[in-house]
Amino acid sequence: MTPLGTDPAPHPPANERVLSTLNQDGSRRWMDPRTSKGDFWRRRRVVAYGLIALFVSLPFIRLGGRPALLLDLGKREFSILGATFFSNDTVLLMLFLLSSFVGIFLLTAVLGRVWCGWGCPQTVYMEWVFRPIEKWIEPRGASHPRARRAAKYAIYAALALFLSHVFLGYFVRVEELALWVTSSPTEHWTSFLLVMVVAALIFVDFAYFREQMCVVACPYARLQSGLLDKNSLIVGYDTLRGEPRGKPHDKLKVLQDAAAPSEKQGDCIDCRACVTTCPTGIDIRQGLQLECIACTQCIDACDTIMDRVGKPRGLVGYTSKAKLARSEKSGTRVRLIVYPLVLVILGTLLVFQVNRREGAEVSVIRTIGQPFRELPDGRIANSFKLRIRNRAPDAHTYKLLLLDAPDMELVNGSAPVEVRGREHVTVELFVAAPRAVFTSGDRVVKVSVMDVAAPQAEPQIATMKLLGPSVAPGGEHHERKEHEEHHE
Repeated sequence: MTPLGTDPAPHPPANERVLSTLNQDGSRRWMDPRTSKGDFWRRRRVVAYGLIALFVSLPFIRLGGRPALLLDLGKREFSILGATFFSNDTVLLMLFLLSSFVGIFLLTAVLGRVWCGWGCPQTVYMEWVFRPIEKWIEPRGASHPRARRAAKYAIYAALALFLSHVFLGYFVRVEELALWVTSSPTEHWTSFLLVMVVAALIFVDFAYFREQMCVVACPYARLQSGLLDKNSLIVGYDTLRGEPRGKPHDKLKVLQDAAAPSEKQGDCIDCRACVTTCPTGIDIRQGLQLECIACTQCIDACDTIMDRVGKPRGLVGYTSKAKLARSEKSGTRVRLIVYPLVLVILGTLLVFQVNRREGAEVSVIRTIGQPFRELPDGRIANSFKLRIRNRAPDAHTYKLLLLDAPDMELVNGSAPVEVRGREHVTVELFVAAPRAVFTSGDRVVKVSVMDVAAPQAEPQIATMKLLGPSVAPGGEHHERKEHEEHHE
């Protein structure tokens, strides 16, 4: 035990690196990868800038008069590719999430971590926006490092503010967002603080956290061992071809040494180009690793070197564990049968549920206050609030009608109700019933909500429980119980 008041002895350095982003003494290892501009780099650049353009423009694109993607949490409605969903569409949400998860499993089983290297926003913005700015402002060996770093952070802050506003455009209509941007923050403090917090998170992520997000925070890398199999596509190093590695002059010496013909050198010249270009700092020659995001930079770097030394490309490339092991037995990939089958089933159910959604959504609640009251003519009146949500894009008119209750009357609910497209209207209803119908203190009735323009369509039914003075023995206690349950 260390005596009180004395400094503890320093820990000896670890024998091997725990993470690629940490030095052996536990300090942060800052990455400055060299860009390898090969075939895959050019393809990824097209994909990356296309995804950035899509992200920035999507809030402004409209389909069927609605935003292509709007998650309006305030109104609890979501517009996705022209279709509108509401917060109570739980079955649709469940099917969508399950389909997304199974789709990710299938994509990973077939193409490995292609999402991480080609489509993940962390990779796209880090490698194609923020890191190029850093290399432009702070090239290696440049003078005035502090001034350059300050300029870099200023540009980072401006980009973070821009991206946070675009991100907010997925939750707020762009017309309303434009008013917020051009007006004083004091008029919308909550939104202003939200934009600032999101901008701060973006800035910290790309200015400081960077590749740590992929290596430490993202859970996807931890799942790859269960999602990949020996035939999944990975970025790998051909050990059988590349080993034993050595410098070109060492290879020449071995070839000239007739006494050691069995020590044939591999194609890897140990130039470490694949290591210096890796954005997470790993050595791909050590096999498949958690930190590998399949960005293909090591492939471009190695192919360039192979061209220079006159060797065939593909020493590092897209491959699989089975190919690297020269395995001839591929076997049946059960997951490639199960995943698509489950995805087809979930997709079919999702399309079926979307198509069978009602044109109107109806819900009813009892008005807070007195459970019932007696009218001057002796009838008992109950008050309710009926909400009608029109899912269609155009306005519809609905007619209300009591079912199987000829002795009752909708006091103020007989007039048709017009509801604009994708809006909802709350109607206050008064149902008057003779005292004699309350034989046990309550009576259940149903209200039909029918679309006037489509009388052949099946109407929506709302069920209401009427309360009144009981005429049966023990009715007073029952009435009081119902009253107490209503207030609870």
